[in-house]
Amino acid sequence: MVDEKLPELIDHLGWRLWRAARLWKAEFDSRMNARGLAWYTEGRASLIAQIGDAGVRQSALVHRLGLTKQAVQQIVDELAAEEIVTRRPDPADNRGRIITLTPKGIAAAHVANEVKREIDAAQRLRLGAARFEALMDTLRTLAPDAQTPENSG
Repeated sequence: MVDEKLPELIDHLGWRLWRAARLWKAEFDSRMNARGLAWYTEGRASLIAQIGDAGVRQSALVHRLGLTKQAVQQIVDELAAEEIVTRRPDPADNRGRIITLTPKGIAAAHVANEVKREIDAAQRLRLGAARFEALMDTLRTLAPDAQTPENSG
């Protein structure tokens, strides 16, 4: 027999991580919007972290982002129209295209890093340096990532 009464919902790690991530994202979005970079708060900004200094083949973005070719094409089209990225022929294969950041895209990435540092500084003050570093170490253990912080959106 199944108990049909809703159990008491428990406090758990997943809830706390999700809630903290949502609060962080809201703060990031607010600060980026205040700097006139609302586009950077959208999902398409995740593409920026995948480009790097030398650029990236558009086909590689499909695999890195886990999106369809059509979705990546649409995102790149939008960002190109806003002069955030450019496309150039791949010298190794003229059928391919290399996506690179424009000076406008690079400037936005610098602003995003500045905003991330501001948020971290505020949280470091709130928690104290030792607790903040312990939290960061714990999160690195719980969610290891091959990507460096500099390369994240």
